[in-house]
Amino acid sequence: MASRAKKKAPKKAVKRAERSLVRAYMFDLDGTLVLGDRSGKSYDVLPGAIQTLTRLKEQGIPYVVLTNGSAQPPPSQAAKLRGVGLPVEDSQMLTPSSVTAGVLSQRGVRRVLVLGSTGVGWCLQQAGIETRFVPDDDHGAYDAVYVGWHPDCGMKDIEMACNAIWGGAKLYVASDVPFFASKQGRTIGYSYAITGAIRRMTKAPAIITGKPSQFALSYLARHFGVKKSEVGVVGDDPLVEMIMARRGGATGIGVCTGTTSRAQWLKQPTARRPHRIIENVGELLRG
Repeated sequence: MASRAKKKAPKKAVKRAERSLVRAYMFDLDGTLVLGDRSGKSYDVLPGAIQTLTRLKEQGIPYVVLTNGSAQPPPSQAAKLRGVGLPVEDSQMLTPSSVTAGVLSQRGVRRVLVLGSTGVGWCLQQAGIETRFVPDDDHGAYDAVYVGWHPDCGMKDIEMACNAIWGGAKLYVASDVPFFASKQGRTIGYSYAITGAIRRMTKAPAIITGKPSQFALSYLARHFGVKKSEVGVVGDDPLVEMIMARRGGATGIGVCTGTTSRAQWLKQPTARRPHRIIENVGELLRG
């Protein structure tokens, strides 16, 4: 019996060590804090979300919401979340475009063709990057093509993006995730489908800036002023938040309110498995 006790002890010690490293939290949005409709215009707040964010705020523990949705500028998204009771300031709301603006600025990108809504390009414009939206009558050269939320995308949009890439532009993508959780169940990610069409034509590599990229995790660490290993990543998708956490050495916390049940979490390989599984975000600060 003594030998069995010795085998179990290290596992508990590792769990405590992993959790003690967390100094700041990143929350996914859809399936973690809320369930929205397909258009993103209305939200149902998930159990424990308001209480947990409120406690973190009261305790002075930093947190942000990072969604892979890019349709709205972060301030507009934050205002909608506050409207349903979630304490999220404008500065605490991040989208892939927040990350993209930083990456493009660091790389000296000056002119970008955007396939997406006006919200997709908002952060780029705030960073001083010349941003054009398709369809665009100006067929000059572009440094980059950026694909985001674009439900009205047509063949002219894809053709223009391909021509820009053949002219030397790099392909940047907000999200390469095929599905996300909504009130209607599993909903397709438009940028995933659009990027598939562009890459089929151009063979261009896609530079992913949203989750699960390390661009996103590095951005979070800089935003918080902590190491990547000190970030707690809370989400519902093994292919998104958990891969990002595992690859970057952060702590992954999986919820069961979105795309993944507890049974499905337990079946994931280590590279996609959370360090901790909770039923909903209301359990985050318990235990």
